[in-house]
Amino acid sequence: MLWATTGKKVFLGCVGFDIFGPKINHMKQFVLFCLLAIGVNAGMAQNVDEMLEMVQSAKFKEAKVAIDKYLSNPKKQTDPDGWYIKGRVYNALSRDSSITFTQSYNLKMEAFEAFQKNQELDKKDVRMKLDEYISYFDIYAELYNAGIKNYNSKDYEGAYIAFKKTNEVKDFILSRNYKYDPMPLAAFDTALIMNVAICAHNANRDNEMYAYYQKIADANIAGKDYKDVYQLLIDYKLNNGQEEEGMVLLAKARKLYPGDEAWTDIDIKHAERKGGKAGLMKKYEELTRDNPSSFVLHYNFAVELYNSLYGKEATNSGDSMKAKELSKTLQQAMKLEDKEEVTALVLMCNHLYNNASDLWNAAQSIKSAKPEDVKKRAQLKSNALRIMDECIGYGEKAIAFFEAISDKTPMQNANYKIILGYMSDFYSTKKDPVKAAIYEKKNAAADKL
Repeated sequence: MLWATTGKKVFLGCVGFDIFGPKINHMKQFVLFCLLAIGVNAGMAQNVDEMLEMVQSAKFKEAKVAIDKYLSNPKKQTDPDGWYIKGRVYNALSRDSSITFTQSYNLKMEAFEAFQKNQELDKKDVRMKLDEYISYFDIYAELYNAGIKNYNSKDYEGAYIAFKKTNEVKDFILSRNYKYDPMPLAAFDTALIMNVAICAHNANRDNEMYAYYQKIADANIAGKDYKDVYQLLIDYKLNNGQEEEGMVLLAKARKLYPGDEAWTDIDIKHAERKGGKAGLMKKYEELTRDNPSSFVLHYNFAVELYNSLYGKEATNSGDSMKAKELSKTLQQAMKLEDKEEVTALVLMCNHLYNNASDLWNAAQSIKSAKPEDVKKRAQLKSNALRIMDECIGYGEKAIAFFEAISDKTPMQNANYKIILGYMSDFYSTKKDPVKAAIYEKKNAAADKL
């Protein structure tokens, strides 16, 4: 979908408008052509008079042949009136519905250049002043309409070319301070810039799309409709060797959209892309330190730590420091989590169960009767039992939470059963068969839920 432009009667889903309107347009053209006829110098060649008559009679094709022949004479190429006539004739012919967009566009561009040539040669700017510079606004409006028409017919390349030139013509008009009250032009037309970018993308011109999105960012345009622009631009820069520019833009996006987690996600992904898992962990450490009240950051960091300790591709298996860091991170996450959720609590139970099991198994694997090995085995068992007790405390809280829910979801019931299993395992290890049996019974009952 294209973007509507405030202040212009150019509507989406339909061909645009004639800037003059049917009646005003006819009268304005009549006045302009009369002025043109009145303004002919007495000494001007007769064939120019004939061309003026052709224009007034709407014989534009004949007039084109005549003006092309006229300007082919090197002596006439410095005649400003000749270039003005060419602009009027070519612009009129560009409206012919029987010609292609490319033909129409080329005629408009030649008309645009002819009007500029007229002004270059006529220092008094007589013709365009009499015209009130409306010819430029007419070219602008028709290019805009052509962009809409091409977009609606899925000619995205044509739409891109038309909208891009519309913006260039607009900038030219504004640079000259020309004004036409029915059509106020914005110094920065956000909708027009977005239309150029959208059509560039659809025409497989992504480099051009990013260039026009950059204009949006450079102008500090904000609002929910433009958030995706910043995300696309930042990702593009960070993925294409423009890290410094990407990080500068990321900092700007954070100011324009404060508190939005999208920027943190980009920052995290870039850290992992650049530095692997080590870079990812370092970024999480930095972000959780700088954002102590963010549940999402603490929980996601905990997940990464958990996977590094117990996942299929664990890189920190058995690392007691990482295990302590995970416990600390989860404790903060539990404080921040919504009271109606226990995802962090469940993950804490999983972590402590795995940690205690690893320590217990490590102790059991030591068979030597050497004093130092006996001491090590005893220490491992002591640590395992301490962590079991810690897990039991968290497990009881999780069980109470799940048992208060009368209609559990399949995921809630699955987590409930897992933690019941932890409890029965721990009490069996601690040689407390009575309590182990209680949780085994609850586990069996949960199968029927």
